[in-house]
Amino acid sequence: MAGIDVTVANSMFLIIGLIALVMAHRLQTVAPDLGNWAYAAGAAFAVLLYMSVLLHEISHALAARSFDMQVNSINLHFLGGATEIDGEAETPWREFIIAVVGPLTSLAVGAVAWAAISLFDDVLLRYTVASLAVANLLVGLINLVPGLPLDGGRVLQAAVWGVTRKRNLGIVVAAWGGRAAAVAAIGWPVVQPLFGITPDVVDYLLGFVIGMFLWTGATHALQVARLRRRLPGVVAKRLARPAIGVPADLPASEGVRRAQEANAGSLVVMTSGGEPVGIVNEQALRSTPPERLPWMPIGDLARRMEDGLSLSADLSGEPLLLAMNRTPASEYVLVESDGSIYGVLVTQDVDDAFRAGP
Repeated sequence: MAGIDVTVANSMFLIIGLIALVMAHRLQTVAPDLGNWAYAAGAAFAVLLYMSVLLHEISHALAARSFDMQVNSINLHFLGGATEIDGEAETPWREFIIAVVGPLTSLAVGAVAWAAISLFDDVLLRYTVASLAVANLLVGLINLVPGLPLDGGRVLQAAVWGVTRKRNLGIVVAAWGGRAAAVAAIGWPVVQPLFGITPDVVDYLLGFVIGMFLWTGATHALQVARLRRRLPGVVAKRLARPAIGVPADLPASEGVRRAQEANAGSLVVMTSGGEPVGIVNEQALRSTPPERLPWMPIGDLARRMEDGLSLSADLSGEPLLLAMNRTPASEYVLVESDGSIYGVLVTQDVDDAFRAGP
């Protein structure tokens, strides 16, 4: 939809079936003459409800696109949906907008459905529209709960980020809000009798499922926050190995000698015009028998320079990791703004620096 892939998990069909059954039993109470048609009506209601969820997710996607962010897909699953956006919002305001439009869309759909109830005389239609209105209003309100991974958690994250100028602090605060919401969801059936409500097995099961979903999402957010604290230590220029350029037909043994003489850790295959065309693979060089090196062109041990293997030497932190993830490789050539080679970045060196971060 709108050029965005929409995927549907198998679990969604299970919840559609469950919603259809519950709705059918309620419809049979409201309109006993429906008979088995109540199940068809229940299934139609479940599909409409998920179409509302799809509108919720599309609003996230369009908001992200308005800020020139890449939207990869929309995924519908057991507990609703998720929009996969490449990268993160650059400012707290953008984060707030992308997060809040989803719940506002659900609330708007619920409000329109509620206003339309009086337009229907048929008891079945009135009940269905009213149920759709209540469901969307609940989805909107629940998603505004200030805890990750809910949209309200991202709103809280944006607020804390905007006030403190510390994005990571916003993630931590919103993640703990998510854990608090998880405890509340699991504990709600336990305290229902205090409000004169008698919980059943479904209440306990639903509370547990929602609580575990929130707890897992919040825990993942805390892990992300811990990883983000290590990003300042990942600087391309600081981790780069000195490199020298060599022609492709140079004997491998001579390339190794030149690298040792220049105290360089990597070799880059160059054209006669000084353009890098390959990176000598360190593992391939080590696995070649020494007696073969004088007879083997160094270019035979190099990986051809593809798109993504040449990175700006000024990259660091998250932009550097994202650039590496787009084209996974063991080595990358770091290039200065004037086109000259700064050095070679080895993926293992980046991994070691990331693990050793604060």
